[in-house]
Amino acid sequence: MSDNIDNVSVQTKANVYFDGKCVSHTVQFADGTKKSVGVILPSKLTFNTGAPEVMQTVAGACRYKLKGGDWQECHAGESFAIPGNSSFDIEVTGDAYHYICHFE
Repeated sequence: MSDNIDNVSVQTKANVYFDGKCVSHTVQFADGTKKSVGVILPSKLTFNTGAPEVMQTVAGACRYKLKGGDWQECHAGESFAIPGNSSFDIEVTGDAYHYICHFE
């Protein structure tokens, strides 16, 4: 995994959720693909999805639970997929969780 994402347009205004516990920026590629790059501070949050998503862990770790599923762990270099029109719980207990969210 590279430390940089090249040749993108970055939305300068941050997406701030859950009173600042999750902050991200939207990046858009030349082909129109959008992703978000962000950080979740220690907390337990629930996100709803419209389109399917893949959460790629850049640094830190989390526990997550897909709707109707069991808690699982995800560490740096790993990822997990969330179906569209669903939800997932995420819990960060240690250092900040750094991620890239890929919208499918």
